[in-house]
Amino acid sequence: MMNLAQLRAQLERSFSPLACECLVDGDHSLTVKLYHPVSGQVDLVISGLKLDSLRTPESVEGLIDELRYELESNSLRSVRGEDLV
Repeated sequence: MMNLAQLRAQLERSFSPLACECLVDGDHSLTVKLYHPVSGQVDLVISGLKLDSLRTPESVEGLIDELRYELESNSLRSVRGEDLV
């Protein structure tokens, strides 16, 4: 299993130029936040990820694929105006 710093570095490489924050919650679940490093604008926050499920490179790649899908879905909603109030 990779440590938190390695996971964060891999996520930042995968989602560059976005920055990534990884926090372990009290129940040992993971929260991942992807955001713009200059403006601080948050593009995606996913919480409740089980650290035990991130033991292999394949499981981390699966997480990256899921985060890409969520990020893309959020972008499409914004373009269509669903996130605008």
